[in-house]
Amino acid sequence: MSLLRLLAVFLRLGVLNELAYRANFYLQFLESLLDLGVAFAGLSVVFSHTDTLNGWHPLELAALLGVYFIMGGINGTVIEPGMQRFMEDVRAGTLDFTLTKPEDAQVLVSLGQVHVWRLADVLQGAVVLGIALHLLHAQVGLLQALAFGAALVAGALIVYSFRLILATFSFWFVKVENILVIFQSMYEAGRWPVGIYPRWLCASLTFVVPVAFAVTVPSEALMGRLTPRALLAALGLALGLLAGARVFWQHGVRRYSGASA
Repeated sequence: MSLLRLLAVFLRLGVLNELAYRANFYLQFLESLLDLGVAFAGLSVVFSHTDTLNGWHPLELAALLGVYFIMGGINGTVIEPGMQRFMEDVRAGTLDFTLTKPEDAQVLVSLGQVHVWRLADVLQGAVVLGIALHLLHAQVGLLQALAFGAALVAGALIVYSFRLILATFSFWFVKVENILVIFQSMYEAGRWPVGIYPRWLCASLTFVVPVAFAVTVPSEALMGRLTPRALLAALGLALGLLAGARVFWQHGVRRYSGASA
């Protein structure tokens, strides 16, 4: 309950901050629309030469694109801003102010920055996903909906844990932003099902940078392609990465010397 309370507080603060610069929301919405348009243009080019892509039909890929934008919006709203602020605080030595607060420092770091305007990506992704499922005449049953919800939560936890692990390296290295840029570039590959890539790249996007679990797996749940074993693997990986990120974070905090050093 404390986690939800903190999220509500930081969300309210994020809304108040963005109300002072309302143009940001409209610019982000326009940017998201342009990004969405480019993504659909890419789909139209591909399907002008083929009817299916590794067994995926156009509307199924449109649904996957919706999931991609939803996950990207979640990342851009909470995960990425918090990690960026955390790395800046480590570099400036101002993480002390967070570590001395009574709440858990990892929670404060993770939720301390909320970019409300990135919810535009979540909104547009949900609209695209809904329209694609409607045009597919998809009969999403209760089990499929539960599997999709579980896979989406697992994907968000995987992205969060992976980014926290990368950001925690800032306790040892001055510049970690380049690693995060590489991660973001690889996340862009999630616009497409990972199965279309060569084996080495598919393995990398599944086990090294787990993009597949963030986008493809939730989409497969809606399409009825996801096996119980794959869902359990996604949930297991999410919990394992979350625990590993927590341990690594605590180890990094012990190495932090602060502004007074």
